[in-house]
Amino acid sequence: MNRMALFLISLAVLLSGCKTAYYNTMEALGHPKREILVSRVQDARDSQTEAKEQFQTALEQFSSVVNFKGGQLEDKYDELKLEYERSLNKADNVRKRIASVKSVAEALFDEWEKELDQYTNPQLRVVSESKLEETRSQYTRLVDKMDRAKAKMDPVLNALYDQVLFLKHNLNAQAIVSLKEELIWVEQNTEQLVKEMEAAIVEANAFIGAMSQE
Repeated sequence: MNRMALFLISLAVLLSGCKTAYYNTMEALGHPKREILVSRVQDARDSQTEAKEQFQTALEQFSSVVNFKGGQLEDKYDELKLEYERSLNKADNVRKRIASVKSVAEALFDEWEKELDQYTNPQLRVVSESKLEETRSQYTRLVDKMDRAKAKMDPVLNALYDQVLFLKHNLNAQAIVSLKEELIWVEQNTEQLVKEMEAAIVEANAFIGAMSQE
């Protein structure tokens, strides 16, 4: 898609403030809702992959702070703060991507349901309705896993922020000892988050594969 087309799409959305106008414009340019849904699921999957890797990196940084043996503690604080901010940005991107998936899926399923009543051939209607329910079932499984992973992000982010805030005002060896008690909890919750994200990524790949075969 060229820049002019993207500009026109953006302009249509800004002027109308309506999702329907956006999807109508995209379809006029040869990009149906089904295609947009697959593309957005791919983006959501990629954002979760990036977030998963970032949370693992943040955990490694937290572990290095807890196991701090000497040197400039201020540097460790700066590094942990940076990893927290990166994790926060990746988490925000995951939320936005999931919301965009839900938006186009809602429009697609609404349109699909309405168009069932336009069939004059009852057999074709039954086939289409069956496909709709199958696709919606696959989508529901996907979104459920994505939402489960999304829900696991905040506890880890909150814990990381607490550590950053604590270190900001307690840059000493005693503070490091206090943080050691939190390391196991952060490790466990990060591990759960990673598992949920990996499950969502697998489901996203399955959904993309199923949609691409049709």
